Amino acid sequence: MKRVFLALLIIILGMQLVRPEMNISQGEQPSAVASRFPVSEELSAILSQSCNDCHSNNTNYPWYSNIQPVGWWLADHIAEGKSHFNLDEFLNYPLPRQYHVFEEVREMIERDEMPLPSYTFLHRDAILSEEASFMILSWSDAMRDSMGAWYPADSLVRQRRQTVQ
Repeated sequence: MKRVFLALLIIILGMQLVRPEMNISQGEQPSAVASRFPVSEELSAILSQSCNDCHSNNTNYPWYSNIQPVGWWLADHIAEGKSHFNLDEFLNYPLPRQYHVFEEVREMIERDEMPLPSYTFLHRDAILSEEASFMILSWSDAMRDSMGAWYPADSLVRQRRQTVQ
């Protein structure tokens, strides 16, 4: 029994030596959504509190992120969130993707799927109030409307791939 415990202890201590890369970016984000689309201070605060940890280049890490395998799980969770969209890389996306992200934001908020329950379980302040949800929905709709006014409609739609017959 002592050998099993000692082996587990060595494995757990060894895991602490392998740390994931931190999602922390210094400086200005020139491709951030706010560089092109207006984001009020109030909305910015809501996004910072409820979205940015997983959907930006800057995560505020809790103390337990330093414990492995929790840190690995968080890194994977952040990578997954950023793969859907990254508010700090938003302007690097093609126009159809930008437009689609605004649609997706609406859908996720309407269905109460964001922020994720696994996140809000420990980050109670990230739970969106009805007012905060309405503000995000209104902003998302307004940004889609703005894009519709700025660009030709066909430039906002993803082109379907032609199938080879």
